[in-house]
Amino acid sequence: MRVLMLSWEYPPNVVGGLGKHVAEIVPALAARDVEVHLLTPRIGNAPSVEFYDNLIVHRVDRPFAEYADFYGEAWHTNGRIEQAADEVIDRYGPFDLIHNHDWITSFAAVALKGRYKLPLVATVHATERGRGHGHVSDGQPRLINDAEWRLTYEAWRVIVCTQYMQREVLDYFGTPADKTDVIPNGVDPTPFIKARQEDLTAFRSRFALPHEKIVYSVGRIVHEKGIETLVRSAPQVLAQTPEAKFVIAGKGPELDRLRWLVGDMGLASKVMLLGFISDEDRNRLFAVADCAVFPSLYEPFGIVALEAMAARVPVVVSEMGGLREVVEHAETGITIYPGSVDSCAWGIVHTLNHPEWAEMRVANAYQKVETVYNWDTIASQTVDVYRRVVAERAKTDW
Repeated sequence: MRVLMLSWEYPPNVVGGLGKHVAEIVPALAARDVEVHLLTPRIGNAPSVEFYDNLIVHRVDRPFAEYADFYGEAWHTNGRIEQAADEVIDRYGPFDLIHNHDWITSFAAVALKGRYKLPLVATVHATERGRGHGHVSDGQPRLINDAEWRLTYEAWRVIVCTQYMQREVLDYFGTPADKTDVIPNGVDPTPFIKARQEDLTAFRSRFALPHEKIVYSVGRIVHEKGIETLVRSAPQVLAQTPEAKFVIAGKGPELDRLRWLVGDMGLASKVMLLGFISDEDRNRLFAVADCAVFPSLYEPFGIVALEAMAARVPVVVSEMGGLREVVEHAETGITIYPGSVDSCAWGIVHTLNHPEWAEMRVANAYQKVETVYNWDTIASQTVDVYRRVVAERAKTDW
């Protein structure tokens, strides 16, 4: 089977869960004898073409122009992606189907679907309306919402990572339930196993004293990740567990405001906002953390929580969106009320002060990683969708 895949993110351009998902699913598909040709925008000096077993990555140069907003940049870049896809199809085709990830490359995907009469599979990782808590304002958000609707309308099948996201797609876009497939994200424990095998004594000392317990969070510093809730919970946590030390990694538009908040609350000695860190340091911090906290206000899946589970770190997450499907309260982690400072503090204190219960949850969580959230299983489920689409396509005159 030969698949043309489109994604705005792919290493070295990984901003969030979309990029991590594509980076992991592609080699797993290739291992199952699916020949994948991935088209993605090029950043920096990344090679324009990379060849692997059953995988060719085609990076497309973006137009050299200034845009008023991200939607405009994406729309014009899609023109380049579409042209590059024409060349890929001419050289490597025919293809069995197109698999597109999210709205950002959907313009090219929909155009290619019509031009070559190829069935389109769409994975929806998040929605603009979901980020707006059910509302969408005029301007760029409205345009993004419309692009998401068109992608789900044009797709032969729509893949989502959680039942929560399935409900969003059904409610926001009117997508028929029997047109959707729920296939979870996955995680590879290997990088976290390697990190734990290092001597991390000196590394840990950069963030905490020997007696301190590290409360760790990592991700984009944006409103929907709820990092302000975590920061505001610190005084309550420290009142009950003075040895706690908060280490928060990631970049985003909320970072400067949160740094001001930390200073204003007098927490500079107990809360570290690191900004951007490398993947290697992210994994090392998981290895030395005593608790990982993800207090999201909106979360379609929550792949960082899955990474914490794979790294054998006790997790505290919001009872929100896809996180409530990934983390089972008191079994594989602790769930807290979204946006509640009191609840967030309780979850952290409970985790730090009851290490024996936390270890039980860690063991249960890792078992889930091995049995449910491994990429081979997820690739198998994705290939099943591909085969079903190809079989249905063969029965039509389209």
